Amino acid sequence: MSEKAAEAALIWTPFATRDEAMAAASVLIEEKLVACANIVPEIVSIFRYEDAVQSETEVGVLFKTHADLLDAATERLAQLHPYDTPAICGWPASSAPPETRAWLAELLPS
Repeated sequence: MSEKAAEAALIWTPFATRDEAMAAASVLIEEKLVACANIVPEIVSIFRYEDAVQSETEVGVLFKTHADLLDAATERLAQLHPYDTPAICGWPASSAPPETRAWLAELLPS
């Protein structure tokens, strides 16, 4: 396993509905781009859009993957996401314990 593959990574994005979040998560898991998706049922997002401060209730998703799949997973998520300009943030999680890194390596291709 490469050093990068051993490193965990996380991806965060909000969706408008639980069904949208479940659909995207199912595809990413089926395609083995992520190992797990934690769906947070209700978050309140406050943001600037069309030159005004707005707020919406959304569904947040935290995806778990490993670092060598991070770019592919975020790109695929952007393709699947129903928003015109989705806020998708991915980052390495280098402080993950060895057990987490091993779990990700077992579930995802390197």
